[in-house]
Amino acid sequence: MSRGGNEKKSAPEITITHDLTIPKVFVQSVAKYGSKVAMREKEYGIWRPLTWTEYLDRVKAITLGLVAMGLQRGDKVALIGDNRPEGLWAEMATLCAGGVAVWLYQESLIDEVQFIVDHSDAKFIIGEGQEEVDKALAIQDKCPKLKQVIWDDPKGLRRYDDPILTSLDKVMERGRVIDHTEPHRFDELVKMGGGEDVALLFYTSGTTSAPKGALLTHWNMLKMGQNLLRVDPAFESDNFVSFLPFAWIGEQMMSISCGIQAGFTINFPEEPESSLEDLREIAPHMMFSSSRLYEQMVRGMQVKYADSTWAKRKLYEWGLNVGYEIADRKFDKKPISLMLQAQGKFADALIQRTLRDHLGLARIRNAYTGGSAIGPDHFRFFHAIGVNLKQIYGQTEIAGISVLHRTDDVKLDTVGKPIPETEIKIAEDGEILSKSPAVFKGYYKNDEATAKTLKDGWLHSGDNGFIDDNGHLVFFDRSKDIMVLSDKRKFSPVFAESRLKFSPYIKDAWIIGHERSCVTAVICIDYGVTGRWAESKGIAYTSYQELSQEPRVLELVQKAVEQVNKSLPETARVRRFVNMFKEFDADDDELTRTKKIRRGFLEERYKLIVDALYSSMKEVRFNTVINYEDGRVQNIDTLLKIVDVAQGK
Repeated sequence: MSRGGNEKKSAPEITITHDLTIPKVFVQSVAKYGSKVAMREKEYGIWRPLTWTEYLDRVKAITLGLVAMGLQRGDKVALIGDNRPEGLWAEMATLCAGGVAVWLYQESLIDEVQFIVDHSDAKFIIGEGQEEVDKALAIQDKCPKLKQVIWDDPKGLRRYDDPILTSLDKVMERGRVIDHTEPHRFDELVKMGGGEDVALLFYTSGTTSAPKGALLTHWNMLKMGQNLLRVDPAFESDNFVSFLPFAWIGEQMMSISCGIQAGFTINFPEEPESSLEDLREIAPHMMFSSSRLYEQMVRGMQVKYADSTWAKRKLYEWGLNVGYEIADRKFDKKPISLMLQAQGKFADALIQRTLRDHLGLARIRNAYTGGSAIGPDHFRFFHAIGVNLKQIYGQTEIAGISVLHRTDDVKLDTVGKPIPETEIKIAEDGEILSKSPAVFKGYYKNDEATAKTLKDGWLHSGDNGFIDDNGHLVFFDRSKDIMVLSDKRKFSPVFAESRLKFSPYIKDAWIIGHERSCVTAVICIDYGVTGRWAESKGIAYTSYQELSQEPRVLELVQKAVEQVNKSLPETARVRRFVNMFKEFDADDDELTRTKKIRRGFLEERYKLIVDALYSSMKEVRFNTVINYEDGRVQNIDTLLKIVDVAQGK
């Protein structure tokens, strides 16, 4: 049963042909929705709306301004900054001018920005403000094709006078002059091109090597959005909150591919840090995020539970247990008794509705998680409180999504069935192969990788899995990440890692054990949650490093490891672990920008720690350098305690 969903009919499906482009669909949507609110941005605590007509006005001005500055069809435009209306205007304007949008993660370091801007042959950079401008100026001498840097937030830029710089306002002023003198120019630009033209050059996260640039066409993006909406229709009165980086294909999937076809309103948080608060204010009807956000939500609820009174904790436990029983019966397609249905309604009224409202999910109809597998404990939690959470499977090379749970057919251990017009098969070695109108054209400047990935007419994912008896895809793990345990059994480390992260005190876990004598783990505690626990126990500490090695914190983590071990095969159980002296960080190359663990890099960087885990040592001294986003470096010299985990039956 959907909760808080809109009962209005969805918009008639658009007929997507090979001459249709994203700008053409955008202009059609503007004509259809006109004065309806297309987007909102929270600024100084106030939500400021922008209609579809106003959206078009901004896009038209930027398009004509960029063309006047020399942007030609096929030119690349790099975009970087937080989620904001200006970012979406600039991307749509790039496409309307016939250009190719190249998004970068807003926290990208200078060398990452340089690599993508240079490799993509970007002619323009459109950034948010001073931080992005500084990065662009630092790389301009090493990126010979870069001609112009455009910013939209003037804060801190008063004395910046490099001729390569200009403001987005000036670009728009220039475009409006052209629109006045050539009123049909924009329409002529939009009519040019076709669906097979490249729209996006998207760089993969690169867990083992330099990122590869995936070329996605207008046809790819439109068909993927259409087929997702065929499974889960969206309505023009719906709200969506845009907080994932635009450089992640999942955000493009919702804001561009689905947004312009369904006509729903896109809402931009005031700051990335306020996303969860803003989510509650909007109470969206659909949501897409990585497992990290859902894990963070669960941790927050667990902390509030621990801080509650005895009576509230007991009521919470009862309501959650009823929800778990109903959810499990739905997963197993078993009937729900009248008594359990009655208990469910009572629990929903007393507990679950309040929890959904607190999380900003009061009106959610479809919540999606992708990018990395979410743990079964987290997945069950959301279904227990009445959130229709669905696992999706896909990749950048297939425009974001190829497999999805259906509302009436959610299975705990699968990622669902292929969306319409998508075919999935499993190769002899277990690799997941796909065919779809959304499959990309290839990698930019990398014919060898293209041929390997698109071999025999199928998209080769590099992922391992199988199709169960009900036609559901079971995603096992990245083929290169699958562990072979001491008894030669294959095992997915992600499974154990996600189970460990159900503990509110554990933010990250790295499971080790491929072709080794046993399984060990490196744990990153959640500093905020664990710190609050420590303070409640009167434990003094001054830093993450000190808190992580506190004996009672080590004991706390050990109990969480022992609990997870009960659900694992004997040879997959964690025998020893160490608490890390800091969180894993993308700026230190330990995570990708989509927050996936870079296992090969960790093995190399922390070889001393790994070797100690597989010795008789009880502690290990480690010295390293930490890089901060602002350029600072810090030398760390620390003694890490190694904990042996008791093995129950």
